[in-house]
Amino acid sequence: MNFILFTGFHNRTGSIKLSLGLVASGLLVLLTAVSGGMGWVGYKMGQQQAEQAALVDPTDLVLQAALADQRNAISEAREQTQQHLDALALRLGQMQSHIMRLDALGERLTKVGMLDEDEFDFSVAPPVGGLDASGSAKSLELNELLADLQQMSQTIDDRERKLDFMEELIMNRRLQQEIYPAGRPIKKGWISSHFGYRKDPFTGKKAFHHGVDFAGKKGADVFSVAAGVVSKAGKQSGYGYLVEINHGNGYTTRYGHNGEILVKTGDRIAKEQVIAKMGSTGRSTGPHVHFEVLQNGKKVNPWKYLRKSAAKNRSQNKRSG
Repeated sequence: MNFILFTGFHNRTGSIKLSLGLVASGLLVLLTAVSGGMGWVGYKMGQQQAEQAALVDPTDLVLQAALADQRNAISEAREQTQQHLDALALRLGQMQSHIMRLDALGERLTKVGMLDEDEFDFSVAPPVGGLDASGSAKSLELNELLADLQQMSQTIDDRERKLDFMEELIMNRRLQQEIYPAGRPIKKGWISSHFGYRKDPFTGKKAFHHGVDFAGKKGADVFSVAAGVVSKAGKQSGYGYLVEINHGNGYTTRYGHNGEILVKTGDRIAKEQVIAKMGSTGRSTGPHVHFEVLQNGKKVNPWKYLRKSAAKNRSQNKRSG
C-alpha cells in the first residue's frame, strides 16, 4: 500500500510504502488506547459518585423514607375521610327527605283527624327545655355520632311505616263513613210517616210503608245521605220522579216524589250533594220525600241510619262546646 505525502520542504512530494499488516497493527493499537481511556474515565466517574454517596448521612435516608410513608398514610386517610363524609351527606339527605314526607303526612292526618293545628304544627320544632349543662357537656365521638344517626334512621323508618298504616286506616274509615247511609235527606222539615204498618192515605186500609216520609217546603233541596253512583233517575210507578243511588257494600237509597231531578244515571254523587228538589209527584198527598234504604236488595228500616247521624251530631256538638 502506497501513501503520497505533500510537504512544504523544497516543494517536493514523496511516497511511503506500508504493508497491510502494519496498518492493521496500528489501528488495533489506536482502538486499545481509546478503550482504555474510556474505561479510565468511567472508573473515575463511578469513584466520584461512590464518594458522594458515602458523604450522605444514613439518618437522612431513614427520615426521607418515613416522610414518604407518612405522606402516603395522610393521603389514604384523607381519601377515606372524604368517602365517609360523602356517605354521611347522602344518608343525611335521605333522612331529610323522609322527615319532610313525615311532616306532610302529619299535616294530612291533623286535618283528616280534625286535630288542633296549633297544637300539632309540623312546621316548627317540638318545644323542649332544661337546665344549662354546658359545663359538663362533652362532644360526641365519631362512632357515637354514627350510632345516633343509625338509630335515628331506624326510628324515622319505623314512624313512617306506622303513620302510613294510620293514614290508610283513617282514609278507609272515612271512606266507609262517606258511603255508609247516615243522615236526613233534607235540612228542614219533619217526619210525616214512619217505616212499618200504617193506614194507607188513599184507601184508609192497613198497609206496610217501606220508607220514611220527610215533609217540607216544595222546591226544597233533597240531599244524598252517602256517596255513591246514581243507578236510577226518572219517573217510576208510585214513586213519581225517583232518584236511586248505589253506595256499594250492598247499600242502596231511594228518594221519591221529587218535583225535579238534578242528576242522571251514572253520575258519581258525594255525601250531602243536592240531587233533587222536593215535590209531590207520583202517589203523594203533598210535598215530601219518600226515603228508603235497601241492604242487599232488601228494604230495611231507615231509622237506625237516621239515629246514627243524630248521635254523631250530638257528639260533635259536645266537642265543639
